[in-house]
Amino acid sequence: MRTELTKKNTLIAVAMEEELSIEQAEGWRVVYTGIGKVNALISVNRALRIDKPVNIINFGTAGSSRVDLEGLHEVTTFKQRDMDLRDIGLPLGVTLNDDISDIFLDRPGLSCGTGDSFVTSKQEIKTDLYDMEAYALAKLCLIESINFFCFKYISDEANDSASEDWNKNVSEGGEAFQIYLKNLNG
Repeated sequence: MRTELTKKNTLIAVAMEEELSIEQAEGWRVVYTGIGKVNALISVNRALRIDKPVNIINFGTAGSSRVDLEGLHEVTTFKQRDMDLRDIGLPLGVTLNDDISDIFLDRPGLSCGTGDSFVTSKQEIKTDLYDMEAYALAKLCLIESINFFCFKYISDEANDSASEDWNKNVSEGGEAFQIYLKNLNG
């Protein structure tokens, strides 16, 4: 059963204000996490103690090597693209002694590979999108039994011009997500 997303029961986690301004979030509770998995977990964990949300929405930008994708998309599959223990016999993306590897939400959506690097070239783990926070937040919500939703705006093609494209497109994602939030409230 899908929980209703409201301003009172939902926390929006976004890495930077450049991706979503407080004005675009129009009264929603927002935590700016900083970039990367560790910063996202620290910031959201602090916010959990204060805000006690039922739902967390991770919004942000993402690169995609799929040329058929653009705009805002829901993400429902999460992979850790930079955990690499292949030298000790584990597949790429799997952590030793950890029961949780890939995370799948029970609804349609895209896949996202999360790692602590900005993607500018072909990746070994195949996913629709690449970001720097979603997997960590999905795992935290899974462990803490918090409903998790993730929306990513495709800002670049995860190639050698990704940095330039991201800089040009980062603010467009906030506008698209603002429309999504307005539609939630009627």
